[in-house]
Amino acid sequence: MQNKAFKFDLQETAGAIGDYGTILPIVIGVAAVTDVNLSVILLFFGIHYIVIGVYYKLPVPVEPMKAMGVVAIGESLTANEIAGAGILMGVILLLIGLTGVIDFIRKYVPTAMIRGIQLGLALTLMREALRFISTDWQIGVLSLLIISVFTLEVLKNRDISALLVVFLGLVIGISRHGMPEFAFFSMPTMIIPGASDLFTGFTRGVIPQLPLTLGNAALATSLLIDDLFKQKVPEKKLIKSMGVMCLVSCPFGGFPMCHGAGGLAAQYRFGARTGGSNIISGVILLIVALLFASPELVHIIPFGSLGALLFFSGISLGKSALKTEGVFITLTTGLLALFLGITFAFALMMGVYYVDRHFFKVLSK
Repeated sequence: MQNKAFKFDLQETAGAIGDYGTILPIVIGVAAVTDVNLSVILLFFGIHYIVIGVYYKLPVPVEPMKAMGVVAIGESLTANEIAGAGILMGVILLLIGLTGVIDFIRKYVPTAMIRGIQLGLALTLMREALRFISTDWQIGVLSLLIISVFTLEVLKNRDISALLVVFLGLVIGISRHGMPEFAFFSMPTMIIPGASDLFTGFTRGVIPQLPLTLGNAALATSLLIDDLFKQKVPEKKLIKSMGVMCLVSCPFGGFPMCHGAGGLAAQYRFGARTGGSNIISGVILLIVALLFASPELVHIIPFGSLGALLFFSGISLGKSALKTEGVFITLTTGLLALFLGITFAFALMMGVYYVDRHFFKVLSK
């Protein structure tokens, strides 16, 4: 089955799993240290991947909200607190999208700074990739070599490296740890967060996540879609779809979800070109959710393999970031994001940019 909007072939399949290096460590880590159900998280990821692929007819990624993931893992948030954070984030995003606030934000954020966010995320992905690879360097190096071979001109248009890397990882993981046990799906139940859950979710989850979502998942992703596909997907459309995903899944035990420039770069780098890639990814996640979603799943694909996928995804995103016309702003924002975090870098550079614009006019030259 193939048409302009949906293709189902090896390259689309390779692109479909290109972003698993970002998704799996976060969601499995959350499930391992909190009381959320991994099968329910993956169920909603699978559903939303399919729906988003059909809706946008493009490989628009569905990712866990990373800042919330880090907080949930580091502070062992409860399922109710995670649900509270996701519900509040969904409401806020819908309000931002429906009222047009995101258009106001986009108007006053220079493109060079959005490129800087892309660059910072690219560098962060590459740093995390090297950390992953260092935990299993033999497999990581072999995986890097496999992907590198497919950058050769003769193979560039038939890049199935992500499939080969994941297959290699599965073979090695199963040989080390055995086949994962069947963990049959259990139906999600309604979660009603209390006032304290909502407060904790807002202060620990929403506040650190919101700037990252606006900067990366909306502004940077919209710009990257234009770069890669020459199509305009307005930021408000992305904001509203993220709000809906959170409100549909989080009250039933799902994890807060967003889009992301890093995920889009990963899927595109490994072959995703149509919404068919999203559908394939969603089907794979649904199968895992229904049959294999146990915490032991984290051992099946070695982090060395996931790190190799992340590393080349970072390179792909970095290439897009370097299309900037404001080199100083982009590089400075990117380096600050790498060392101090995207949220801090974004806030600081916005302040510097507008102080300079009104008093010095150095950055605009």
